[in-house]
Amino acid sequence: YDSLPPAHYKETMSTILVWIQQSEAKLSMPQVAVAEYETMEQRLRELKALQSSLQEQQKGLNYLSTTVEDMSRKAPAEVSQRYRSEIEVILGRWKKLSAQLVEHCQKLEELMTKLQRFQNDTKTLKKWMAEVDVFLKEEWPALGDSEALEKQLEQC
Repeated sequence: YDSLPPAHYKETMSTILVWIQQSEAKLSMPQVAVAEYETMEQRLRELKALQSSLQEQQKGLNYLSTTVEDMSRKAPAEVSQRYRSEIEVILGRWKKLSAQLVEHCQKLEELMTKLQRFQNDTKTLKKWMAEVDVFLKEEWPALGDSEALEKQLEQC
């Protein structure tokens, strides 16, 4: 009976498994192409919250690892091997999830920077087009007024 994991181990394991499954589901949602900065900001907040949550779950994961280590010192080989395999699978999924989160955040931050730059460039271009529009609608000087004509051509 000493070799069986404590109840707390089983609770922690199921909590972490549920958390991993939910997080994997959130991350596997197809990324929609978004051109709205606010939507991207919202998604980034969700990813950052998931990262904080990952940090909070770390304690439980550490507990599981140390418990498995303790058990493998006391338990028969086949029992400790079973728990070892189980924790290795969990750790593998955990690492993958962690890496995906970092990657998603970086990608999103890059896209947000590009979008902001694009929006600023677009604003500048629209302003310039409006000025050109005003200029083109101005009346041209009479043909005899060569000085005024020259000024207008320079502006063009």
